[in-house]
Amino acid sequence: MSGRIRLTLGAWAATLMAACALLPLVEPATWFVQAGFLLAVQSGAGALARRVPVARALTVLAQALVSLVLLTVAFAREHAFAGLLPGPEAFRFLAELLRQGGDDVSRYAIPAPLSDGIRLMLVGGVLIIGLLVDTLAVTFRSAAPAGLPLLALYSVAAGLSDGGSDWLWFVLAAGGYLMLLLAEGRDRLSQWGRVFGGAPRTGSGEPTGATAPVRTGRRIGVVALGIALVVPLGLPTMDGGLLDPAGTGVGTGTGGGGTISAVNPLVSLRDSLNVDEDRQVMSVRTEMKDTSDLYLRIVSLDDFDGTTWKPSKRSITTVPDGRFPTPTGLGPDVGRTEVGTTISTADWYGQDWLPMPYPPSGVRIKGNWRYEPVGMTLVGDHGQNTRGLTYEVRSLVVQPTAEQLAAAPAPPAPLEREYTELPDSLPEVVARTAREVTEGETSDYDRAVKLQEYFAVTGGFEYDTQVQVGSGSQGIARFLRDKQGFCVHFSFAMASMARSLGIPARVAVGFAPGTPQGDGTVSVGLRDAHAWPELYFEGIGWTRFEPTPTRGSMPSYTRPDTSGSTLPDPARPSQSASSAPSAAPSASEGCTVEQKKLDGGCASEAPAVALPTDGDGPKWYALLAWALAGLAVLVLPLAPMLWRTRTRAVRLGAHGRSEADAAAHTLAVWDELTDTAWDFGISPDESLTPRGAAARIVRLGRLDPEAADCVHRVADAVEQVLYAPRPRPAAGLAEDVRRVLAALRSTVGRGTRLRALFAPRSTVRVVWTASAWWSGVRERALALRPTWRRPSRQQG
Repeated sequence: MSGRIRLTLGAWAATLMAACALLPLVEPATWFVQAGFLLAVQSGAGALARRVPVARALTVLAQALVSLVLLTVAFAREHAFAGLLPGPEAFRFLAELLRQGGDDVSRYAIPAPLSDGIRLMLVGGVLIIGLLVDTLAVTFRSAAPAGLPLLALYSVAAGLSDGGSDWLWFVLAAGGYLMLLLAEGRDRLSQWGRVFGGAPRTGSGEPTGATAPVRTGRRIGVVALGIALVVPLGLPTMDGGLLDPAGTGVGTGTGGGGTISAVNPLVSLRDSLNVDEDRQVMSVRTEMKDTSDLYLRIVSLDDFDGTTWKPSKRSITTVPDGRFPTPTGLGPDVGRTEVGTTISTADWYGQDWLPMPYPPSGVRIKGNWRYEPVGMTLVGDHGQNTRGLTYEVRSLVVQPTAEQLAAAPAPPAPLEREYTELPDSLPEVVARTAREVTEGETSDYDRAVKLQEYFAVTGGFEYDTQVQVGSGSQGIARFLRDKQGFCVHFSFAMASMARSLGIPARVAVGFAPGTPQGDGTVSVGLRDAHAWPELYFEGIGWTRFEPTPTRGSMPSYTRPDTSGSTLPDPARPSQSASSAPSAAPSASEGCTVEQKKLDGGCASEAPAVALPTDGDGPKWYALLAWALAGLAVLVLPLAPMLWRTRTRAVRLGAHGRSEADAAAHTLAVWDELTDTAWDFGISPDESLTPRGAAARIVRLGRLDPEAADCVHRVADAVEQVLYAPRPRPAAGLAEDVRRVLAALRSTVGRGTRLRALFAPRSTVRVVWTASAWWSGVRERALALRPTWRRPSRQQG
């Protein structure tokens, strides 16, 4: 195997091994087979271009064009010319597909579904990295810098993965790079001569020659890779946040104690609401009679810095055995019912917080989990998450009455101080609007109900998931002015306004009630992601409110027992009272639990441009056929030029030093000289001697004296080979032919030069050679055919 082929295979393998780090990011992994095949075609195109040979830049350009045709055939065949060549429509389609792929990446959790956009991003990215690696390592013979694109590919994948198998992908990527370096080193050593050509072993048994440096390089590579894997285990580490996708853990110290300090879990809430495909997150089976109150709470946000709400740093402990403690503030006189709920999470849903109904009274779950007593939440410890779990939760359905809420006494001073704190940067309009909305109300409960009614019914607010979340202290003020937003805006605003009135408040994040199924379960999807405010009333505890219109359901205890109330029926999710057309991006944003029950679901909240697809894409054999057809379309018109370029390179290339090799090289140079003259219109005359043919080429080609001397030197060398007993070796013949080629180009017009380049006349020799080969085959076949003789008619 030649050094170039070995390097080409090494670059292809190294790229695929580094691309393995992308496998955990997407399911299914069928894209990897497609990427490997297309990368092999791309590498093969580079190998063919280098054999011609052509300029390095042309080799890279040829590979890029082949890659573009392959991507067009694989993803935009319906929009290409003849289903093969990309045009403006195909480029627009591919750009739209990339845009949708970017949206899918930002919306889906890992592992994401393999949409057409994500497939194009993965396959196209692997082809780009493969082209860079092949260009650096093979075309430019510099394998060391080729590690940079491989590192970029691995780094992107490692930064997005959950960290469970990062060491494996690192070993594969590093192993591929080392293999590429060893292939280049072996190729370089083989060019140094016989000293590295592989001598036999010495008497001591130690290898010599090429074996020694190659094996030494392998050992160094293995040792370096082992050090890179082992040394980090002994270094100090920093545990990530509670929602850190690396899943490195949340506790500090050992045993059951520790603290958690979480990042904001609202980062992807808006993207979850806007997904095109409402993937099921959980399947829930519950003893609750009314599933419209089945809110699954993940975490509470109680720290408001004026910019956003986020979880406070809390202490954690081991999960209590048996029953959980009674929720903070819940008195014995409040009605309650304990129910059981079984939750099964999807394999792709990896969340560090455990979704549970609130307040939980007990949990049966396997794995490493910690308990945060203030929020009554469970959080995974050292890589534990919810992916593919089934667990049981016992929880309380608290049923306070309006009278109990209205008569609630003042909360404890420490709790009130902590949960009514507001930053000085909060705009005055927040507190002023809260006072105006609740004017005339005498209890915290009545004021809380008025705030809920203002946002959900009477305030003219519209639900719109396309509104940006916003940041800074003016975010809530803009929401109160524009009156458009989604659950984040509504919950943030109501909690802030409640705090300004002296009511302890926090924001809960989780899932609104899902869609009831025919088998009695409830399907909770990505678009059920939700945020809502929780307000504290002494004797009842933390109490859910629902200010977001058209989402979830209003709790029954928020409707005073009066006939004149403008609040909607508590058994139904709230509906906006505005008669104006909604500014929401789609009808699904008004999807209620009852509509889910009656209609079987709702439409997507943010439908994307529909793209024509063919199921899982073209079959491999169809893709292979189209790829070969594309290569044929590209190569066939250039075949004569490529054949002549390759033939010229072989004839004028290096040769052996023996007399026989020198003679063969001289004759090959003469053939190249006569074919070159033929390409420029001087047809060969087989009846002339080499000297006569040389004079004819000089005359018809109108060559200058320097070029004429070159022609005659080649002719003299040919006569020496043909007629002299011991021909004298002649040096510089190949350079003489190149000077003649340049001189012939300078004496003819542009049309003749283009024909000599793209349609050289001497390529007819291919036809002659093929015809002679076919004649020989026929003669051999006829010689092997048995001879049949007719029997004689004579009688004995």
